[in-house]
Amino acid sequence: MAYHLYNTEALVCGSRDSNTSDRAYILFTREAGMIWAQTKSVREERSKHRYALQDFSVIRVSLVYGKAGWRIVGTEPIANLYYDAKERSVRILLRNIVRLLRRVIRGEEATPDLYDDVLSMLSSLSEDILADEMETILTLRVLHALGYIAPQKAYQKLLEDTAYEGRTVESLRKGRQAIEGALAASHL
Repeated sequence: MAYHLYNTEALVCGSRDSNTSDRAYILFTREAGMIWAQTKSVREERSKHRYALQDFSVIRVSLVYGKAGWRIVGTEPIANLYYDAKERSVRILLRNIVRLLRRVIRGEEATPDLYDDVLSMLSSLSEDILADEMETILTLRVLHALGYIAPQKAYQKLLEDTAYEGRTVESLRKGRQAIEGALAASHL
């Protein structure tokens, strides 16, 4: 029986060791959502995939869905967002956003717009941003895209504006209140 090969772009959000040299990865993919995928012998030195499959890496991945779930059969590294970040505050922001994604995305539901939005924002992070403001904006956008937060006039510009020029102290404060309310109501 032949299996269908799925090629997609993904963000590596974490991993878990299994057996002697195997590892399972949690991948935020463009076409399949958040998935767990296994790979064999990746912790051995001879593995071709071990350098591409590091946490916070953006990769092109080839996946097969079999009886035991998703299996990684090929990888190609694009970038590692953590190592490309020069400032500690940017790395902390990246870590917090990946934790948020793991926390709120459930199941294998494709969200290509959310994936593109998150990746474009994470790729454009630099030292001259205020990490606290950027984390609020990104969290607000993620929760809104997943349906945890309804749009309101107080922070509507933060949800729509890709240049983030519409941020004000009041809109950020209202956005933080909406985030806290959404996370408390959803018990996440």
